[in-house]
Amino acid sequence: SPRGPIGSRVRVNVNGSIFSVDKTIMAENCEYFRALFQSGMRECQQEEVRLQSVGVQGFLVLLRVLQGERPMLDGDQIVEAIECAAFLQVPALTKHMINILNSENCLLMYHTAATYGVCELYHHSALFIRDIYTDLKEDVHTLPSKMIEYIKSLLPSTYMALCSHSPSSELLQDAQRAVCYLDEEQRKWRALTQLPLSTSTTMAGVAVLDNKLYIIGGVHDVSKRVVEAGFCYNPADNIWSTICGPQQLRYSFTLIGHEGCLYALGGKFNMKDLSSVERLRLSEGSWGYVSALPCPAASVVSAVAMNRIFICLWKGNGATDIHEYVPEYDRWLLVTTLIRHQSYGLYMVAHRDNLYVMRNGPCDDFLLCVMDCYNLTTAQWTAMSGHYGNTKGSLLTAVVRGDSVFTLSRHVTTEYRVEETQWKRKCEMEGFGRIGSIYTFQMRLPKPTLTAELRFNDKRMWVNRDD
Repeated sequence: SPRGPIGSRVRVNVNGSIFSVDKTIMAENCEYFRALFQSGMRECQQEEVRLQSVGVQGFLVLLRVLQGERPMLDGDQIVEAIECAAFLQVPALTKHMINILNSENCLLMYHTAATYGVCELYHHSALFIRDIYTDLKEDVHTLPSKMIEYIKSLLPSTYMALCSHSPSSELLQDAQRAVCYLDEEQRKWRALTQLPLSTSTTMAGVAVLDNKLYIIGGVHDVSKRVVEAGFCYNPADNIWSTICGPQQLRYSFTLIGHEGCLYALGGKFNMKDLSSVERLRLSEGSWGYVSALPCPAASVVSAVAMNRIFICLWKGNGATDIHEYVPEYDRWLLVTTLIRHQSYGLYMVAHRDNLYVMRNGPCDDFLLCVMDCYNLTTAQWTAMSGHYGNTKGSLLTAVVRGDSVFTLSRHVTTEYRVEETQWKRKCEMEGFGRIGSIYTFQMRLPKPTLTAELRFNDKRMWVNRDD
């Protein structure tokens, strides 16, 4: 921990290992230490606190997390860290464990969280397992029956897509104005719900937050007149509602949903690139400006890795900068720069602690998607083998679920498996069959799914939050 005045520090004895820690930091982040230091008991005045219910490895992980690190952990560290989070009541440590969930550790996380009663981690581990249940089916069956039942009670993530369109003056119940989902059993795309008449997804911001779909902005027509209202779809009750749009009218901007907030990044207005960024806290209901982008930019490439927001900004001369936005300090930090001749980042997705940047090939290979991988833990770039043609499953709409990546084009929907040096094609399904820009995302849909026609004809589907 950062060194403070002598009087503000205390020694912590963990099974014979001594740690000097900052009392204020421990009290702010650990319910155990907060209660201890405020209790008025004799122990709170002692220079040394003994902890016998946590392990040394777990306590070391705790200290690293409180210092701002985001360590990847092995099995023993995971068990001791969860034990530490449970005994000392450390929300920041629990949050970190959720952020590093992956296919290799999710079963261990789930079982250990159940053992120590870390409810939030237990639930998120179960959700992760539900999403990749087919891949883990044999291992899942080694769990206690009640734990298996809980996993099966949850809704899995579903691959979703929405094509570009402008507001309509008629009730057009066609696929162009539908939010669609992939029926993986039948390997076909199906309509979920029709969009409200005044909604535009042309040059709009589209994001999912807390399992609700948000569509903000967009333009009416070639005049670039911006739709001022925002729209929200909640699949749980099958209702569309309106929300206020950003203070700055903008189109061709990026919308990100993160920890109870929507972020509107950059974009254009009156043909001019914007650098401003606005944030909507859903609990407050109004937009406010936060730290601007490092430079004006439209259609900013973004991804969320380990619960951290990253963007790509093209510098020119084959250089693509990756920046991270840190909400706690409202700052943009330059993370790394990718330099590839006559190329720039077109799209980015995250898997574990890796950022995969898809870019165009050089010169006459412009239409080929090639990839580079940046590992956040080692701070190293790796060029991925192979290339991916835009006619056989475009990577410019990739969505990650577990160890799978879903991509689509008009002709085919492709599921890839993420491997260390490349993505390997796992299976192919029906293409999306739409024209124009396509937005893809994941949502948890209630079962059974109603048909688009039934949803559209349900008079209860439309409410206005301003009423």
